[in-house]
Amino acid sequence: MICIKAEIPEELSDIDDELKAIYHSKNTVCFYIFKTRELRNAFIERTKGMNKESREKIYKEN
Repeated sequence: MICIKAEIPEELSDIDDELKAIYHSKNTVCFYIFKTRELRNAFIERTKGMNKESREKIYKEN
């Protein structure tokens, strides 16, 4: 396991983990927030193997 210390806003920490998808690239960490667990799971399945830009496009479409 690798942990990187960061200042995470309390509002983000308060969101149920099952409503978040977390991805990283070389210089960023992205938190995608969903209204339901089903939407989160569908997003994860739909974006498997995609790069950051493609994944963001799908997220914005929904």
